[in-house]
Amino acid sequence: MDNTFSALANKTRRQILDFVKNNPACLVNDISRQFAMSRVAIMKHLKILEQANLLVTEKIGTSKHHYFNVIPIQQIYDRWTDEYSRFMASRLTGFKNQIEQQLQDDENEPEQDKKCS
Repeated sequence: MDNTFSALANKTRRQILDFVKNNPACLVNDISRQFAMSRVAIMKHLKILEQANLLVTEKIGTSKHHYFNVIPIQQIYDRWTDEYSRFMASRLTGFKNQIEQQLQDDENEPEQDKKCS
């Protein structure tokens, strides 16, 4: 997971992932044309993304096709959002119950009491 966070910490690598996600099976030249940097620099970024398992490649002949791999990001999401979701769900349920109780109390309040408030 450290490799994933390290890879995602760089803006260019996040932009590369966006491009690959929107252009599955793209080649290094396709990616290089999107950025104002050398092909060698792009290849270094691609290597880091592959090591983090955020990119997977498929060799077809002499071409290397790139695909976005969502699994490492899904693992991050699952690890932290589940706990966060449980925390927020219990708070929201408590808030909902409080509002419903207030509405029920208002409905049961005698008419003369409502006029005074």
